[in-house]
Amino acid sequence: MPARSASHRLRIGRYAEQNRIYLLTANTLEREPVFKDYRLGRVVIHQFRAVHEQGIADSLAFVVMPDHVHWLIRLHRGSLGQLMCQVKSISAKGVNEAADRAGSLWQQGYHDRALRREEDLVKLARYVVANPLRAGLVERLGDYPLWDAIWL
Repeated sequence: MPARSASHRLRIGRYAEQNRIYLLTANTLEREPVFKDYRLGRVVIHQFRAVHEQGIADSLAFVVMPDHVHWLIRLHRGSLGQLMCQVKSISAKGVNEAADRAGSLWQQGYHDRALRREEDLVKLARYVVANPLRAGLVERLGDYPLWDAIWL
């Protein structure tokens, strides 16, 4: 019998504060490296930008790795759960259509971390977007196409 996912525990005690900055992380189902195909990673980025344009949250920095995403946001309205449900649902439909695939794209749940006011946002954004370097996917950040940050 497979081990039960702990994703249900990620929701316990979750509270979203408006205008607070959060670092969000979501994994693909079974950590499948779907976004090795950069074209599919761009579908997720399109959703990040749509959320920004809709005024739901400011997208401060993100990176789409082959099997997960990190997204630094300032939440303006709604809840983190609503935000992630929207992004994951719409991006899954887009990826499935673009890749002629079916089924779930994302693991249930997501991880969030509210930043303390005194934390250095630029330093955290650099850490987020440097993921491809640390993972050995590229030798220079500019060679990786699936990231952005408002400061860089």
